[in-house]
Amino acid sequence: MFDTLIAGVVHGNAYALLAVGITLIFGVTNVINFAHGAVFAFGSILGWWLIAQQHTPLWLAIILVVAITAAVGILIDVIAVHPLRKAPAIAALLATVAAGLIIENLTQVVFGPDTRPFPHVLETNNFQLGGVRFGTSDVVMLAITLTVMAGLAGFLRFSRYGLAIRATAQDPDAAAQMGIGVARIQLLAFAIASGLGGLAGIFVGIYNSNISPTSGTLAGLTGFVAATIGGLGSIPGAVIGGFTLGILEAFGIYIFGDGYRDLITFGVLVAFLILRPGGLLAKVPAISAEPLTGTFLGLGRQLRVRWWQAVVVFAGVAVIVPLVANNYAITVGTQILAYAIIAVSMTLVAGSAGQLVIGQAGPIAIGAYTSAVLTTAHDWPFLAAAIAGGVLAAVVSSVLAAPLWNLNGHYVAIATLGIGIVIVAVIRNWESLTRGSYGIFGIPVPSILGYELADNTEIFLLDLSVLAITLAVVVGVQRSRLGVALRAVGADEVAAKSSGIPVRDYKALAFGLSALFSGIAGALLAHQYSYIDPTVFNLSMSLLIVTIIVLGGTGSPYGAVVGAIVLIGVPEALRLAPEARILLYGVVLLLIIRFRPQGVLVRKERVGVAV
Repeated sequence: MFDTLIAGVVHGNAYALLAVGITLIFGVTNVINFAHGAVFAFGSILGWWLIAQQHTPLWLAIILVVAITAAVGILIDVIAVHPLRKAPAIAALLATVAAGLIIENLTQVVFGPDTRPFPHVLETNNFQLGGVRFGTSDVVMLAITLTVMAGLAGFLRFSRYGLAIRATAQDPDAAAQMGIGVARIQLLAFAIASGLGGLAGIFVGIYNSNISPTSGTLAGLTGFVAATIGGLGSIPGAVIGGFTLGILEAFGIYIFGDGYRDLITFGVLVAFLILRPGGLLAKVPAISAEPLTGTFLGLGRQLRVRWWQAVVVFAGVAVIVPLVANNYAITVGTQILAYAIIAVSMTLVAGSAGQLVIGQAGPIAIGAYTSAVLTTAHDWPFLAAAIAGGVLAAVVSSVLAAPLWNLNGHYVAIATLGIGIVIVAVIRNWESLTRGSYGIFGIPVPSILGYELADNTEIFLLDLSVLAITLAVVVGVQRSRLGVALRAVGADEVAAKSSGIPVRDYKALAFGLSALFSGIAGALLAHQYSYIDPTVFNLSMSLLIVTIIVLGGTGSPYGAVVGAIVLIGVPEALRLAPEARILLYGVVLLLIIRFRPQGVLVRKERVGVAV
């Protein structure tokens, strides 16, 4: 057991460095920096390149990595965060998501996507204590972590800039009135945090003996979990949270196995957000509701589409596309339609109810696996299995998310991300039902009343019909009394509560409806793929859906369809490689948030001044 404790402390080192960076930025800007993991991965790859390819000494490589990743952090602030300083914090959060996608995939383009061995620069197994073996690398990393934390604590407590950081974190407006350059302080916070992320990247590479440019997403999320445990905004809490998470994770893996790592890590995240959102050392965050309506950041209203116009367009697509498109284009079309179904249903949550959800891959996975298991192992007909998948996705997602609606702001979005990852982790570990990481093979093609839709054109028409039904339901809800109540919740929660609207219940209802259609879309995807495994339902899927609805306008169902066409169809038409597609998603998301926040199908309105 002592060796497990040592392993937990070693991993806690890295988590603490990451958590301190995340909590420092959060304290100064009130923004959760989702690009931090990408900076970590870039730091590890840069360290490998300097040491293995350029034969740079370790001490010099550490200095260069810290300096370069600090510069990357400054760029993140200048490009993604500072321009949105007057917008709701959720906007900057999404901008950092986009920045992270860009950094991670540029790293893959420049250095390649392969996992590679990290140079053996420090011994990793040359000491023994009580039967436990560890290395110089562990001792050096612990010493550097403690030194950095002590130095940072002294800097924040006694230096001029450190006091300015603390003042800005406490009250940016008051700090600005006292003559503190808040913008410069935010730059400094990003530089320090990103430098720490790069430092963590090097030492994790040394400890693991290998690195990957795709490791940043999980590392960043793990750092956020550690910061949440300690208390977002508390640097001592981040250190305690990092070591606590490392130890909990080590003992959890010792007891249950490595396959349960994600379940343990993100289960802890959800538990803390529900039971103690302020963490161990911070106060419960007092964040007011952040409206994320169809206008997202700017004033505007949806371009109205009449029902007969939609009917004409759908009829034209159903007739023309099968006549002019080849088999490949039809296959791409089915992908577009499946993602459009998910995005259209999401507009009820993100647009009407004003609550962003990031972990939609969870209900999609439930629908896909439910339909796959029922049709392959129990001979259920496709339609019954797909509907059952949607219903189960709605029920499970609603039950797991029920405690979340007491939270405010972007904490709900982060919690739904954790729930999505937990759902996929349960699926991966429930091997007797889902075959675990091996996935499910031989999923039959869709069939209706015994007729198999083996032709891609027939599957396309099926997906088109489901999309039409989804649009009819969502648009009908938006135009009903229920839709009016949902829009009231999204526009102003306080006013909605004052009017007697049960805000929590309405958000839960919108989330449940979205999960229902997401589960059905997941079933469609499973039967179109004929094979699924847990890696299909990853964070990239959830972020792609968020990008689609932001592009179209978060409250516009028809805009969601346009977003799916652009973000699924265009990369496929250009035959872009996977890393280039994700890079494109990041660029589009960043540009939309910055220059067209209301979306492409929402008309921007100017505010007139009465005289």
